[in-house]
Amino acid sequence: GCFLSYRFEYFETNETEWKELPGCLNVTRTECDFSSAITKYYDKHHVRVRAERRGELSPWSGIFEMVPYLIAQIGPPGIELQSTNGVIKIKVSPPEANQVRKMWIADLRFKYILVIWENSSNPEVRSQSIFPTDTIDDLAPDTTYCLKVQATLPLDLQKGFFSPVHCVKTTRKAVNDLLCATNVRILALNMKFHLHWKNQYKQHVSYNVQYLIGYLKKLHDDYSTKWLSVPGCENITDTQCSFSSIITTVSGFYHLRVQAMSEYNKSCLSNEVKVDPLITNEIGPPDVKVDISDVWLHIQISPPGGPECEVMRDHYDLSYRILYWKNNEEEVQMKEVKQTIATVSDLTPSTLYCVKVQAFSEAYNKSSDYSKVECIKTPGDKTLPLIILATFVTALIAVLLVAVPLVFGLYQIYSKIKYVFFPSCQPPLNIEGFGGQVFSSLYLSATDEPIESCSIIGAITEEVNQIDFKDYKHSKQSSRDSGTYSNDSDTSGSKASEETLEKEII
Repeated sequence: GCFLSYRFEYFETNETEWKELPGCLNVTRTECDFSSAITKYYDKHHVRVRAERRGELSPWSGIFEMVPYLIAQIGPPGIELQSTNGVIKIKVSPPEANQVRKMWIADLRFKYILVIWENSSNPEVRSQSIFPTDTIDDLAPDTTYCLKVQATLPLDLQKGFFSPVHCVKTTRKAVNDLLCATNVRILALNMKFHLHWKNQYKQHVSYNVQYLIGYLKKLHDDYSTKWLSVPGCENITDTQCSFSSIITTVSGFYHLRVQAMSEYNKSCLSNEVKVDPLITNEIGPPDVKVDISDVWLHIQISPPGGPECEVMRDHYDLSYRILYWKNNEEEVQMKEVKQTIATVSDLTPSTLYCVKVQAFSEAYNKSSDYSKVECIKTPGDKTLPLIILATFVTALIAVLLVAVPLVFGLYQIYSKIKYVFFPSCQPPLNIEGFGGQVFSSLYLSATDEPIESCSIIGAITEEVNQIDFKDYKHSKQSSRDSGTYSNDSDTSGSKASEETLEKEII
């Protein structure tokens, strides 16, 4: 074979001229480390290479484009192990821990996966997530275990190389100290958190409840001195205590432990428990009120924790499952709502309805117990009374429509009959003896100036009493006799005399 050497050149995105790669000139191998030339891990780089032989040069290769951060792989983390009291304590250092220039500056983004198995012919391999400083328990005593650790970046979907395999032998556990608090557990309901434990020690003992903010365990620093006491849970003798006051955020998590102290100043720490508020917490049953309005059953729901517990409403995105049934039937009907107000229609009159409600969160796969059963009776059937009332009103209107015209007609007939046969005005007795002719002529002569009949008769009565009707009749008769033989002018004069007499009488 001929002796060949290679020359590498590169340029970055913001440059236009090719540069020689330091350490990659006239190399005889088909690889070259040009890490020293990479100063910007997020910029695009272009690389090319050509072969040289005794002064002869080959054409440049095609251009290779790359962004260092995207093609780089995560290296193995470093680990330190310590076997003590039946457990293995492990401390993990991030990749690039010993390098001056680092591509992954944010060490807190790393998540570590531990793979561990017994050093035997047929081992059972288990995998778990660990903190940079952690304890591996649940191990058999006097047994050799082998393990390795991998660093990952879950958000970038990147997994690094495993560390070299380390093996260590466990020791025997010391006899359980009766002073230590045991069975440490958390009871949480509607964002009210309580820690409970058991006491094995028969003599006087006091307790301190301590907590550690979760993110401190993500650091690579020693957190053993950063435990704090829970306010109100210091030097207590009870085996329970509320630690709701330390839950200042629902997005993080906490670790708790109990320190027991005897009267001889001896102390012992319990196992730790982890608190992730929204996951650890349980949802309590809601409160329910029911009411009846017409043909509707109204259901008012009070969210778990009461109106002051905003975390329950805002973070769990609660829904409600309503069960309702007739008290005399076994069939149960269900409806789900997001609101705190619901209605049920098509109710049966005079029936007892019962309701209970459950709150649930689909996002956290949590549900509460059902509320207390609330029952209410629907009113009686209003259909028959309404029909009776409508019938009565209709009949009343019909009677009025018929009766009013009938009464009005009878009244008119009665008025006519009374007017004809029983007039309200009667002529005086001293006028009734006179002939109809005299009265008629006197009455008809007043056509020029209409006057009421009663008024005329009254006026005539007053005047007639002052006149000698005998002379009047005699004079009238003479005028008629003489008028028989007279001409038209005489007749006219006679008429004028009559009119003059009438006026005088009137």
